[in-house]
Amino acid sequence: MSYIDSSSGLLHPTDTARWCGDSGAYLNLAAGRGMTRDAINKDLHSVWRYAQAIDVDARAAVSLGEGGTPLLERSWNGVPVQFKLEFMMPTGSFKDRGMTVMVSYLKSRGIDHVLEDSSGNAGASLSAYAAAAGMRCRILVPETASYPKIAQIAACGADVVTVRGSRQDVADAALRMSSEIFYASHNWQPFFIEGTKTLAYELWESLGFRAPDNVVTPLGYGSNVLGLDRGFDELLRNGEITRRPRIFGVQAANCAPCHAAWQSGGETPVAVTVKPTVAEGIASSQPTRLREVLRAVRGSGGAIAAVSEDEIVAALGALARMGLYVEPTCAAAAAGLTQWLASGVIRRDETTVVVLTGSGLKSSERIGQLLNLQPRTM
Repeated sequence: MSYIDSSSGLLHPTDTARWCGDSGAYLNLAAGRGMTRDAINKDLHSVWRYAQAIDVDARAAVSLGEGGTPLLERSWNGVPVQFKLEFMMPTGSFKDRGMTVMVSYLKSRGIDHVLEDSSGNAGASLSAYAAAAGMRCRILVPETASYPKIAQIAACGADVVTVRGSRQDVADAALRMSSEIFYASHNWQPFFIEGTKTLAYELWESLGFRAPDNVVTPLGYGSNVLGLDRGFDELLRNGEITRRPRIFGVQAANCAPCHAAWQSGGETPVAVTVKPTVAEGIASSQPTRLREVLRAVRGSGGAIAAVSEDEIVAALGALARMGLYVEPTCAAAAAGLTQWLASGVIRRDETTVVVLTGSGLKSSERIGQLLNLQPRTM
């Protein structure tokens, strides 16, 4: 396995941990070897049951039991849908799937102090896995991040620093600080995607060793889109599936750079107006791997949608009334599904998976305000 500089194409060995190339460009990983069903370690109930496909030594894995999340069939607008409950991870979000692999890799390369910027979930995940690995950790968060997420990060022993401004301002501050501490950004370090690709393997196994027709996921920086693309590509190359699913990404209309680039038909950023959104986890105005995200979605035959704040809140309430208490960010995925069902892009006779990425317990105060929840008095 090698790092590939996205700008120059130069290869770098993964023996030494990097987060960017010599040019400052982000890095990708060379194509993975993948695995076949007979190599699944059925004694493990975490993402490491697919260790044969993960290019990190599983004997040194830093694991909190992540993975194995439920796949629940329910009806959405009268259509049967499979909901993947990624919010039932150890730290309450899908980020644990990538973090276990990234932290395991970094620890194996001698990294003992890490830096990350996050709207909340990635920071909470890294702080937990860094604690499990015995690493020091600093997390930069927007000053508007929800307090439960900040408390979760701090409780694991991380040094939490709030930054004024937008989500992008937080990322820029982390880049400036990266000369002091190893920048373990899940948006830059490609071993995070090596972990999120196990979502594809888990869906494949849960569905009887076949691929779904469609996977719908919230889209910010795109680690789930890229993980799904990488995982299903490996399964296809190993003859375990005969076709790849369509990948659908959903953005908040108030911050939708991927959607704007998608509509333009190109692979380069398009100027967008950014406004505050309840979907804070996908409020990323300058996604690092925009080109790869667009290629993954287009290559799968999928699409990218932008949903309004009202659509997100409506989907949030509908999910809660089904017993699925999630944060507004992942309700955006269900709102996007509503659009695609109405237009006929996704059909009722297809197997469709909606990825629910984060727990509502991290945003309860905000959810109460959005849904105008008031208890009755007696």
